[in-house]
Amino acid sequence: FKNKEVSPLQGSYFENGVGYECFTPDVLNLGISPAVLIENVSKRFKSLGGTVAEGSPLRGVAISESIGAAIDMGETEEPITTRLVLDCMGNASPISRQQRYGRKPDGVCAVVGSCAGGFNKETNLLGDIIYTNTEITDKGENGKLQYFWEAFPVGIGRGDNVPGTSDVKTTYMFTYMDAEEGRPSLASLMEDYWDLLPKYQPSISDPETDLDVKRVLFAYFPTYRDSPLKPQWSRLLAVGDASGIQSPLSFGGFGALTRHLGRISGAIDEALENDLLHKNDLGEINAYTPNLSAAWMFQKAMSVRMGQDVDPKFVNRLLATNFDVMNGMGQTTMMPFLQDVVRIDGLVGSLARSFVADPTFMPQIVTHVGIPTLVEWLGHVGMIAVYNMLHSCSPVIKPFVNKLDDPKERFLWKRRMEAWKFGSGNDYVFDE
Repeated sequence: FKNKEVSPLQGSYFENGVGYECFTPDVLNLGISPAVLIENVSKRFKSLGGTVAEGSPLRGVAISESIGAAIDMGETEEPITTRLVLDCMGNASPISRQQRYGRKPDGVCAVVGSCAGGFNKETNLLGDIIYTNTEITDKGENGKLQYFWEAFPVGIGRGDNVPGTSDVKTTYMFTYMDAEEGRPSLASLMEDYWDLLPKYQPSISDPETDLDVKRVLFAYFPTYRDSPLKPQWSRLLAVGDASGIQSPLSFGGFGALTRHLGRISGAIDEALENDLLHKNDLGEINAYTPNLSAAWMFQKAMSVRMGQDVDPKFVNRLLATNFDVMNGMGQTTMMPFLQDVVRIDGLVGSLARSFVADPTFMPQIVTHVGIPTLVEWLGHVGMIAVYNMLHSCSPVIKPFVNKLDDPKERFLWKRRMEAWKFGSGNDYVFDE
């Protein structure tokens, strides 16, 4: 996190006056081909008796609490009937939009980027998880934005492609903002991306002539505070980004979905087996998770409200100090945070040490995020501690829950214990 491009950067923010950078192994070290993944999932789904209807538009869903649900596939197709509908249509899901009544998102992560060849092979070895080399950018009437970068090599690890043999790299520039009218368009952000890319990747000087662009990405990722989304209708459950289970700091929830996959699939299986498909029962699957709610504070701190006066170095100072502290605390603090898992031990420890490291910065942070947001956040932090304590009681409670005769009570208690586990970050598995 640097106010200007200085490489290599040594020492802490207070030693060099520029920023702080650190190396985090085993993060962002796996590439997944969407085509291969979808093909494998489709094959397994079909092998278990599933049917895939490709090129079939969804016209609507009709639900009867007592009978079931029917999916309208259009006038020329027979409707698909089912006991339970899973909404996996992402953050643009029309069902989730209908439930939220067109409400404006509480925050937005705007991302632009590309996958391109033409970078220096010899330096195309490592990726950046989150990187800054500029202060907050003033976009005039479009507000102020802190630009972040992310990058990783492409094609390494396949066949004989060892590090240093590929000139293809994916680079993203992203920023956090509110959804107020007047914010910059994606086209405007894309122009800034091309202008700033040579500074971030000095092996090129002119993207137009130096790069062989293969793909271009641009997207808004809306986020909502009341997430994950509890179902408004029976027999219908939103999962993944459609439920808002992803971190407000991330571009999307593939990692969040895989993290919760075992929990969600087990809960759905139990709900179907015991016919617990009322919206109140399904709502326990998308229960309140205080660590997800607490993550809102981080997005708030890294964005600037319209018209807000802020020190251009604010975000870099905040992140440089906190990452310096977390890196000093070790991998048990750093790794969960980088993988969007907020835990009470790492959170409280890093906050306390950050205050000691930079005590005069605290008033600026409070002023930046606002007292109401801070009070709300402290409530979620308190609930993380409560959930952590309740999770520690789960081994004692679990044998009694498994012996409950009432399947509904057993279902509800299992979901509560899962909420305690995931809501406190105790689902994170540390390497031994």
